[in-house]
Amino acid sequence: MKRADADIVQELGPFPAVEGVHGVTYDGERVWFASGDRLNALDPASGRMLRSIEVAAHAGTAFDGTHLYQIAERRIHRIDPHTGRVLATIPAPGNGGDSGLAWAEGTLWVGEYRERRIHQVDPHTGAVLGTIESNRFVTGVTWVEGELWHGTWEGEQSELRHVDPRTGEVLESLQMPPDVGVSGLESDGHGQFFCGGGNSGKLRVVRRPGAAAGS
Repeated sequence: MKRADADIVQELGPFPAVEGVHGVTYDGERVWFASGDRLNALDPASGRMLRSIEVAAHAGTAFDGTHLYQIAERRIHRIDPHTGRVLATIPAPGNGGDSGLAWAEGTLWVGEYRERRIHQVDPHTGAVLGTIESNRFVTGVTWVEGELWHGTWEGEQSELRHVDPRTGEVLESLQMPPDVGVSGLESDGHGQFFCGGGNSGKLRVVRRPGAAAGS
């Protein structure tokens, strides 16, 4: 396994009236993040908040190219990002213990925090299609260029992990500084990760290994 320190290239926030940053996703232009009772759209270039949707938003967030998905306690909502309407709901596999959420090739990938698992889930029925195990709490999930990454946060230590999506084997680890937690994780599809900062109310941008500066 390769280990390295995370290269934090930018900090965004804290933001007005946001007590914590939980799930994080990216629609190609805006970063969306969950903050308890709202989903918030952010311009990552300027750090400016653009709009908010009032909806239960307690944990992981994902985007499938058209719709947002949001964990709300024991459920996962599919949301129209233009109107804020909840269009459909499926059960969350962890029954209230879910954390990270990602979309990849037609399925959802859902972190189950304290059980240290990641589930592949049918977005229409909520059926669990597969599960991999971790040895750390799972706090965010993302896919980028065929790689599965997840965030961890235990005690004072967080990291970003690249794992084998079939076995859960850790292939690569990026260590965050002490006391800097990861509460949500999303890739911009290229050279950067967006990391929720929990109760700090911040979003941090981490360079993906091998990415050129400024990418």
